[in-house]
Amino acid sequence: MPLLFVFFAATHREKDLRTNLHPNARIDSIYIELQKNDLSLPKKEVFGHAMAGFQSLRAENRTTSTTISIIDFTLPSTDKRMWVIDLATARVLHHSLVAHGRNSGELYAREFSNKHDSYQSSLGFYLTGKTYMGKHGLSLKLHGVEAGINDHAEMRAIVIHGADYVDEQYAKKNGRLGRSWGCPAVPIKTHKEIIKMLPAGSCVFIYYPDQEYFSKSRYIGV
Repeated sequence: MPLLFVFFAATHREKDLRTNLHPNARIDSIYIELQKNDLSLPKKEVFGHAMAGFQSLRAENRTTSTTISIIDFTLPSTDKRMWVIDLATARVLHHSLVAHGRNSGELYAREFSNKHDSYQSSLGFYLTGKTYMGKHGLSLKLHGVEAGINDHAEMRAIVIHGADYVDEQYAKKNGRLGRSWGCPAVPIKTHKEIIKMLPAGSCVFIYYPDQEYFSKSRYIGV
């Protein structure tokens, strides 16, 4: 069954999108569909990388979800740089601020690590796990699927959780968001809403054009 059929089976666009186009053309088609419904999208290049990895994870039967979350760390923390996208309906479900690790940088995230106690963010593809109640309230476990890149996420307790320092007023006062210990923390006001949008097994992609990451990743390439 063609991949786009799976993505858009619930929509009237299914017939038009069920094609044998080159994979990049299929990604272009999805992006165009999203633009019809929402202009607040990730950059096309970032979306393309996210979709390439997402398609690989589906081909490996590692995810059946049509939800993908994209975090673009080329943007400053004062920008909304996280998107939750439902590919089945071609809609952006949520567009949010998100924090990076305190040792990854100030306004921008520039340094990344998979090491315990690095307090840095890790790049790459993750699958969401179970929710739990922790010190930050409702939180969502992340399982890094890229060996040597983010596969220590669970050991490092890298999760999606709410934080009061992920807030526009905090950013105006301090010139940046507060920073986490490596978690992609989201606004405390909306963290429950965001977490509920991410069913277990959905894909999360954290992007930065880091050459070391590009050279190691199975799911992305230059």
